Amino acid sequence: MIPLETLAWPASRLGEALHALARGGGLEPASEPAGRPGDDVGSWIEAAAVAMGLEAEDIEAPYAEAESLVRRAAPALLRLPAGGFLALVRAGRRSVVLLGPDHRPRRVPVAAVRDALCRELDERTGPEIDGLLAEAGVPPRRRPRARAAMLRERLGKTPIGGFWLLGLPSGGSFRRQLRRARAGWLAGRMAGAHLAQHVLLLTSWWVLGKGVLEGRLDRGWLIAWALLLLTVAPFRALEMWSSGLLTTRAGSLIKRRLMAGVLRLEPEEIRHQGVGQLLGRVLSSEAVEILVLTGGHLGLISLTEIVLAVPILAAGAGGWLHALLLIGWSGVALFLCRRYFKDRRAWTAARLGMTHDLVEQMVGHRTRLAQQRPGQWHEGEDRALEDYLRLSVAMDRRAALLRVVVPRGWLVLSLAVVAPGFVSGAATPAGLAIALGAALFAYKSLWKLVRGLADLAEAAISWQQVAPIFLAAGRQETAASGMAAAMTSTAPREDRDEAAVVVEAHDLLYRYGERADPVLRGCSLTVRSGERILLQGPSGGGKSTLASLLVGLRFPQAGLLLLEGLDRHSLGDEGWRRRAVAAPQFQENHVLVDTFAFNLLMGRDWPPRPADLEEAEAVCRELGLGDLLDRMPAGLLQMVGESGWQLSHGEKSRLFIARALLQRAELVVLDESFAALDPESLRQALACVLGRARTLMVIAHP
Repeated sequence: MIPLETLAWPASRLGEALHALARGGGLEPASEPAGRPGDDVGSWIEAAAVAMGLEAEDIEAPYAEAESLVRRAAPALLRLPAGGFLALVRAGRRSVVLLGPDHRPRRVPVAAVRDALCRELDERTGPEIDGLLAEAGVPPRRRPRARAAMLRERLGKTPIGGFWLLGLPSGGSFRRQLRRARAGWLAGRMAGAHLAQHVLLLTSWWVLGKGVLEGRLDRGWLIAWALLLLTVAPFRALEMWSSGLLTTRAGSLIKRRLMAGVLRLEPEEIRHQGVGQLLGRVLSSEAVEILVLTGGHLGLISLTEIVLAVPILAAGAGGWLHALLLIGWSGVALFLCRRYFKDRRAWTAARLGMTHDLVEQMVGHRTRLAQQRPGQWHEGEDRALEDYLRLSVAMDRRAALLRVVVPRGWLVLSLAVVAPGFVSGAATPAGLAIALGAALFAYKSLWKLVRGLADLAEAAISWQQVAPIFLAAGRQETAASGMAAAMTSTAPREDRDEAAVVVEAHDLLYRYGERADPVLRGCSLTVRSGERILLQGPSGGGKSTLASLLVGLRFPQAGLLLLEGLDRHSLGDEGWRRRAVAAPQFQENHVLVDTFAFNLLMGRDWPPRPADLEEAEAVCRELGLGDLLDRMPAGLLQMVGESGWQLSHGEKSRLFIARALLQRAELVVLDESFAALDPESLRQALACVLGRARTLMVIAHP
């Protein structure tokens, strides 16, 4: 076996390795990244992947799952503890393909790669386990398996890092993602297998009918009929297998895209939407995924069946008139589906409106109990219900017309076409049998077509709610130019110049939406490292808008804004937000339904290390949250949020402050974070903030 050290890429050729890995994995990189990695290799790899039009996801796996990760991680870059990087092009169950520095692929056992990644841990713990096995008298032939089992037990949860999965960005071209997932090939294979099934079924019944009608039904004809039916089974299995793969791959791509889109929505796009409207979007996203895949599947196979039925009808007693009638009736089905789409769209709008009102009333029930007279609770509900019922009746009528009249109307028309030949005796028994059999076959196909079109119509309506999220995923975040994320200073904060300029702004301009008057105009300021700034002003004066510009939540529409001497395009979105953080106003912040530790450290790497948890607890106690931690049974691991431990207004405010401080940013902006605190808690929280924030800006009302 080839030593893995000879297949490892040095750090100096990491850009070349990434480019070769992307090409070998079929990712079509844009260009080879320039430069060399600095101390922060992970940031450099992620920036290099963005420069190639790709995405590098930094992951880690527990010791016990390292081998499993190697089997399914491709294309991926693996960092060896001893130095160097492995370019994993293809993965398999027992072996993987590595791309060496000479650009030649070589197959290597999975166990060898796993041993190289876990070598340091094995060497650190292995001698102790070897001694225990020897002392226990375990036979030498059984010691390797026993040693591996004991290592997994001892080190099972120890994280092993240095894995970067290379792939297409979630916000990239969706067509390209579908092509890489081979969705088109799977859909074609599924349709081909379905078509082959029906060809075989029709051929089998042709064989049986020919033998019966010609009086030559012997053992040979029956065997041929049975063999044709048996041949259908593998094609049926192939269709189901292809359908399952297509559904799984396409569904995962849609979910991934929507998740990325949610995280890239602008604050203004959802600021004015209530809980009910957001819930409607979630329900619509599920409907799009399910209905598109099921409706597309039914529509595809029904079209193949109709195409197959046309020549069969032409060969029957009705001739080409019968075949043309099927084509025309399919057009009628499409027309009725369009009318159904319009009725369904109006009904869905009414339903979502009622859902929004219902959820809002449930969320605000306590407020209505305290503030609103019971006689006013149901104003407008009767009219909304009346409109909803009217639209429901119209939609149900259209659905009945579509799902009942179209398939059954086809049978009536088919009989009308065949009847003259049957009555006059001009049609042969074989022609009548073919015509009737093809008509029944087309009846089933039309039923599938109608159902598939109805599902696609519902998906199109749901798409109107989901489209903004789906399209938002295509918004590219600003990436650090020139690998600035790796080349900028990584010196400890205490070694930096105290007088260094942190923020420099000149003539900033920002306006919301279509408003004529900007909320900020000609704003200029300079903030130096270590300064404590209090920003006061009336409501609506632009204080929070300025804070959102400083921490990168919004872009200035005019003017110059620099952070540590670099603009947004030099640092990139991630680099900017790593250096400037904020605790927004209370209504802009949120306690997620998770542990208290996650809500504190969500801006740091997760899962946390013991040192991270210790630091989080220290900050909480400095902010006066020690009593809260002592009351919670699980401490930092207590579930909080809507369904967990309920926090008071002041406790939430201090949680938001701690969340910002724990990100260790150069600039911390606190927007009215002390408004809900009593004087004693305020003094304690302020002392913590002044002691831990490097550069501080506090926004408050005068």
